[in-house]
Amino acid sequence: MKEILKYILLASVFFTSCKKSFIDLKPVSTASVDDVYKTDKDFQDAVVGIYATLRNQYQDFWIFGDLRADDSWHALGNDAFLVSVNTFSMSSSAALMINSWRNYYKMINRANMVLTRIAGADPAIVINKDQYIAQAEFLRAIAYFDLVRIWGDVPLITEPIEIADGYKTPREKAEKIYSQVIIPDLLDAESKLPAKYTGVNVGRATKGAAASILGRVYLTIKDFTNAEIKLQEVTTMGYALLNNYNDLFDYTKDEHHSEYIFDIEYQDGGLGLGSGFSNKFLPKSAGSAADVFYGVKGGAGEQNTPTLAFYDAFAPTDKRRDVTVSKGYYDNNGVFQGFIQIATFTKKYLAVTSAINDSKVNWKVIRYADVLLMYAEVLNENGKTSQAIPYLNQIRKRAGLPEYDLTLSKDDTRNKIYQERRFELGMEGVRWFDLIRTGRALDVMAPFGMKPYNTVWPIPLIEIQIINDPAVLPQNPSYD
Repeated sequence: MKEILKYILLASVFFTSCKKSFIDLKPVSTASVDDVYKTDKDFQDAVVGIYATLRNQYQDFWIFGDLRADDSWHALGNDAFLVSVNTFSMSSSAALMINSWRNYYKMINRANMVLTRIAGADPAIVINKDQYIAQAEFLRAIAYFDLVRIWGDVPLITEPIEIADGYKTPREKAEKIYSQVIIPDLLDAESKLPAKYTGVNVGRATKGAAASILGRVYLTIKDFTNAEIKLQEVTTMGYALLNNYNDLFDYTKDEHHSEYIFDIEYQDGGLGLGSGFSNKFLPKSAGSAADVFYGVKGGAGEQNTPTLAFYDAFAPTDKRRDVTVSKGYYDNNGVFQGFIQIATFTKKYLAVTSAINDSKVNWKVIRYADVLLMYAEVLNENGKTSQAIPYLNQIRKRAGLPEYDLTLSKDDTRNKIYQERRFELGMEGVRWFDLIRTGRALDVMAPFGMKPYNTVWPIPLIEIQIINDPAVLPQNPSYD
C-alpha cells in the first residue's frame, strides 16, 4: 500500500473539491465521469483516492483522540486552537473543524461514486470488482463512524447527489447511520475482502480489519452480544501479539507484523505522502537536541505532550511506560537527556526523516491488542468474567506485569480493563473515545473544563452559514 500511495497524487487528478458546499459533492466533472470509471485500473485509482483523503484526515486525528482527553496536553502553549481543545473552549470556526468535516464527506462522496459506478461494471473487465466494492464500503463506514463519534447526528448520504440536494440533506440520528450504513457496510466488506494481501497491496483493508472495526462499532453502541461474536471471530484469524511491545514502534522494522490489523499508511521520500507525527510530537524545549539524536529533520513541534499524571499512573515496572510517556532519552554517550521546559514526550512515533512532516510512521487505527481488550470487555459485560480475564492477562504479561486472578468481580474486571486500555493504547487516538463510550468522560474531564455538551464537537460554523437553515443543519446544543 505504501507503494500504491505513490500514485495517489495521480489518482487525485480525477477529483475536484467544491469550496461553496458543505460536502464535496462532485469528485469528477460531469463531462468526464463515464470515461473515468471503465477499467479495473480506473476503479483501483478511484479507491486509492478514498484512501488518500483518509490519509490526509488522520494527520490530525490525535487532536480528537488524544489531545481532547486527560493524558495529553499542548504543553508548549503556542497554538491557540490546541490550547482551546485542552480547555474545551474551541471555536466552531477553527480550521480543524472545517477541514475534518469536509475530508470525511469527501471520502463518503468518493466512496458513493465508486459504489454507484461499479454496480453495473462487467466483472470480466473489472476483475477485482468485489474487492473495490468492499474497500469503498469499509472506508465509507470508517468515515461515518468517525463522524458520528465526533459530531453525533450528521447528514446521511449514500449515493452521489447534486449540489442543490446537498443543501436540503438534513442531519440524521446517529443510530440510523449505524444501522443503515456503518454496520451493513462493514458486514458486506468483511464478506468480500481477502484475509491478506501481498506485495504493493499490503496495507489495504482486509477481512480482519472489517471484522475488528465492526467489533469496535458494536462495543461503542453497547451491542455486547454481537461485539462478542465478531471479536471472537477475529481471535481465530491468525493475529498474535508481538513478544516485545517496543517493536510496535520500531520503524526500522516492518509495520505489517502479526499484531497489525489496519493502519493509515504513510511513506517518506519527498512525495508529500509522509506523516507529520515524528515532527509534531517531538519536544522543542530549549536545550533539547532530540531532533538531531533521533534524526528528525525540520525541527520539533511539541504539539502533543503526555502529562506527568499519565507517567505517574504507570507501574514503574510496566515495559510500556518509556515508549508511551518518557522523561527523556540516553544519548550516544549513555548520558540521560531530559528537557528543560517540559517533563515528558512519547516515543511511539519516532523515525528518521529526510524532511519536515515526511515520516514513514503509520497511524495505527486498530491492532490486535485492542481487539483482545475489547473482547475481554464484552465477555465481562456478558457475564463471562472468568473467561474475560485471560485475554486481559495476555496484555499484562507482555507488559511485564502480574496477571490478575480469575476470581475478580465483574466490576473490578471492568475497571481493570479500562485501566489496561489506557496504558496499552496511550497516545494512539483511543483515550477520548473510550471515555465517551463508557460514560466516564465528564467525571474525568470536568476538572479540565468539560461541560456536559462537550461530548460532541461543534459543527463547523461555515457549514452552518452555507446551509443557513437550522431545520437542515442545526448547530450542536450550547455551541451557538
